[in-house]
Amino acid sequence: MATSSPAAGSSSDPTSITVESNPSKSRLSEMGVSSWPKWGCPPGKYMLKFEAKETCYLVRGRVKVYLKDSPSTTAPVVEFGAGDLVTIPKGLRCTWHVSLAVDKHYKFDSPDCVNLKTSRD
Repeated sequence: MATSSPAAGSSSDPTSITVESNPSKSRLSEMGVSSWPKWGCPPGKYMLKFEAKETCYLVRGRVKVYLKDSPSTTAPVVEFGAGDLVTIPKGLRCTWHVSLAVDKHYKFDSPDCVNLKTSRD
């Protein structure tokens, strides 16, 4: 059974990431996930700004997302990994801490996602 929850903020808030754990194969098929482009990265830290809403399905990997504009001691942390369907809102600035190499299918509402800075441990 899939579960869906806003992982940070509210649904209209640009800091709101939604994680749906273990969506059904029929849901993924209806969405056309297998035809979406694939992207992957090794473990490391990646500073990102999403210029468009992204929906992605993690085939493998583990990520902790730290919201950029929050104080580091109280910054909301969102975690997701293999088998999760994740929606990231347009305008989100964050740092991805990738602990296990990521392989995902993704789609954008519009084609732009800007990688502001990349640094690896």
